[in-house]
Amino acid sequence: MNRLALAALLASAAPLAAETHRVEPAQGGAALQEALILAAPGDIIELGEGRFTLTDGLSLDVDGVTVRGQGMGRTILDFTAQQGAGEGLLVTSDNVTLQGFAVENTKGDGIKSKGADNIVYYRVRVSWTGGPKETNGAYGIYPVESTGVLIDGCTVSGASDAGIYVGQSKDITVRHSMVEYNVAGIEIENSRNAKVHHNLATRNTGGILVFDLPGLPVMNGGYVVISDNLVVDNDTPNFAPPGNIVASVRRGTGVMVMANDDVVITRNRIDRNPTTAVMVISYPNAFDDTRYNPAPRRVVIDRNSLGRNAYDPQLDGAPMLLAAFGGSLPPVLWDGLGEAPTAVGESNASAWSLGLTKQGAGFASARPVPAKLNPPPPGVQNPAPGAPAELEARLK
Repeated sequence: MNRLALAALLASAAPLAAETHRVEPAQGGAALQEALILAAPGDIIELGEGRFTLTDGLSLDVDGVTVRGQGMGRTILDFTAQQGAGEGLLVTSDNVTLQGFAVENTKGDGIKSKGADNIVYYRVRVSWTGGPKETNGAYGIYPVESTGVLIDGCTVSGASDAGIYVGQSKDITVRHSMVEYNVAGIEIENSRNAKVHHNLATRNTGGILVFDLPGLPVMNGGYVVISDNLVVDNDTPNFAPPGNIVASVRRGTGVMVMANDDVVITRNRIDRNPTTAVMVISYPNAFDDTRYNPAPRRVVIDRNSLGRNAYDPQLDGAPMLLAAFGGSLPPVLWDGLGEAPTAVGESNASAWSLGLTKQGAGFASARPVPAKLNPPPPGVQNPAPGAPAELEARLK
């Protein structure tokens, strides 16, 4: 083969240079969906300033694409007139960056990514502008079944389940974000190696939840660090549809850990949450999944700043509990099942257990008893790496 033929062959095999495709609001949803379908790996879909009025959901299934708006207050994907009940934007490809736009009033979830590894949500807003309602979509930002998730600088309000939810995933970071007026502000579920830090969770039913549930394809959540967050004034009545697991979250819960292992809650400011600052409990419902351990294990509550919490607990048997504890509950509640948590440097931090004797027993059966908590470890060790470091390079 001569040199000219070889050069032609190499040129035909080389990928085309990445391109930027700009879509303006006036072009409509069909043009935006077309751009998402026709994008090539490495391309940028740039959204113009203004309000896109959308009647159907959007989807992206091309690796390595960036969807970038002009800012969460300047580029708005408005799904108020959405016809179907699905999510606003569904991403099913890897190495995607979502940046600088807002999603409003979806009938279903705001933005869902499924099986999308190494995904970045950066300065994205999802909101239901009519306030907390049972008819709002369940999840705002919703990555699931993924390895490598970075959520940074995002805002979510009005979700009828969880504002920021990461499920069945690993290597996760959620930071610098604000969640308000959701049922659950931030929820890490059946996931491992997660860092949740420097967020504001306020006016939710519950601020930050770490759950492990039975019957899911990915089990055994744990290795989660919740640090340096502001978890305050979580006092919105629960508006989840009946039957949802978060429908059982009590108004005024600051941080809740259920059935996980190796969770560290440290250096947070937790204040003015009327039911409890921190609750550590077992899964309360019946289950038949033989892989599942319903009890919490190795939970460390370390050097948090706890203000006034637990002054109006929304728990079954609350009058009895308040009387037993002298008018207000301890800032850290443990149901008495599983392994006793470690509480380091917490004022009056759970010198008592609620004394439940079996999995599934309700709080109304609580019989508070003195409890010896696990001694402090020599140093809080939790190998939760969070999102891969290379995702940082995509923040602009």
